[in-house]
Amino acid sequence: MKNSVFNWSGGKDSALALHYIQQQKEYDIKTLLTSVNDTFDRVSMHGVRSELLRQQAMSLGIPLQELRLPENPTMEVYNTLLTDVNNTLKEQGVTHSIFGDIFLEDLKKYREEQLARVGIQAHFPLWKRDTKELVHEFIDLGFKTILVCTKSELLGEEFVGEVITKDFLKELPKNVDPCGENGEFHTFVYDGPIFKNPIDFTIGEKVYKTYGAPKKKEDACFSSTPSTKEMGFHFCDLIPK
Repeated sequence: MKNSVFNWSGGKDSALALHYIQQQKEYDIKTLLTSVNDTFDRVSMHGVRSELLRQQAMSLGIPLQELRLPENPTMEVYNTLLTDVNNTLKEQGVTHSIFGDIFLEDLKKYREEQLARVGIQAHFPLWKRDTKELVHEFIDLGFKTILVCTKSELLGEEFVGEVITKDFLKELPKNVDPCGENGEFHTFVYDGPIFKNPIDFTIGEKVYKTYGAPKKKEDACFSSTPSTKEMGFHFCDLIPK
């Protein structure tokens, strides 16, 4: 089997990709890797508390490694920190890095180039799958996920805190990808076939925040890098029980 690191966001695409990997039995997942905002102790972009992230890892039965990032890292800082982590993983015998990306070509290229520098191969089990089919398969498999962040220009505050169901999908605007692959929304998965037990939480307050729009899609994966344009996001806090 191929020694691998799984890039875990805590959301639905990560969960479905991990499900596929575990079914294939070709990759041995040595650790989950998640970017965490060190200032707020929350998953980058998603805004989920790190305690819930760790509960996911415990329920999955896979060790977790957190890539701790400053509040507003530059691309250079992010690349340096990520390269250091990947070099360490390479030294530990990891040969492959797995992602839940679906169709963003520039992001895929960025990931492959970064990993190639340290001799690790990228793998994308969901690549080029139809996103509508994927999200319906996700639901049919018994996964449960809740929206924790939405891009305000596309989805209002009423969408955060909602559980994704087939009825919910019918309410999404036509210009929103059903998997949120363009960054329209982010989710937290709290139950499903890959978990030993559900993750328990209560829904907290909803907040609105603005950030500088990233210049490139790959920047959006980790940072609120300042620019001349601002983007608004609705967040829903999840409180561990």
